[in-house]
Amino acid sequence: MLRDDLRDALKTAMIEKSDNKVSTIRLIIAAIKDRDIAARSTGNLDGISDAEILVLLQSMIKQRNDSIEMYTKGGRSDLAEAEKSEIDIIRTFMPKQLGEAETASAISEAISATGAVGLKDMGKVMALLREKYAGQIDFSQASVKVKEQLAQI
Repeated sequence: MLRDDLRDALKTAMIEKSDNKVSTIRLIIAAIKDRDIAARSTGNLDGISDAEILVLLQSMIKQRNDSIEMYTKGGRSDLAEAEKSEIDIIRTFMPKQLGEAETASAISEAISATGAVGLKDMGKVMALLREKYAGQIDFSQASVKVKEQLAQI
């Protein structure tokens, strides 16, 4: 379970006195707790699932990539490097990312599994991909590819 992995990694980072790892893992844990609290209001007392944690981690990586772009444009390479190191730490808790060919195959399978026949079915396809491949696919890029494939049907 990801929560256990995060707690263990936090303990290890504290023992190693790795300040960057400690702060990044604490940020992840805090974000998870925040989502758990929000989930309670909808009746989910167990907190968010591992799949939802993976989506959270992906969004954290996306936020950092956006920050890297801004810092690089602003000439702050020191801050960009700090964001890159946080991304590396976050990625250690994520499953292996699918390659382009694997992503294309997953998209084709999702299209056929949902019976999608056009762009109006894009939501169904994306929902299935999110369910089956949480944390393994960059969904912003996948949505472009799904749209391209659905437009050809």
